[in-house]
Amino acid sequence: MTSAQPVVATIPLVREPRASVLAAFQLVEDARYLGTERRPRHVRTRRIAERTIVSRRLARDLPV
Repeated sequence: MTSAQPVVATIPLVREPRASVLAAFQLVEDARYLGTERRPRHVRTRRIAERTIVSRRLARDLPV
């Protein structure tokens, strides 16, 4: 056998799942874990405001 000849597999090749299939599966699992119901807008707005306040307090309290 020369290096130009293909090597014949002695074991059957198993098809690996593609990345797109794995990504789709991950999206489904995330949706199940996080839930599909939407939260009211005021809850999201409040969380953003709370994060802003915390980050400003942290910036104020840290020495320059």
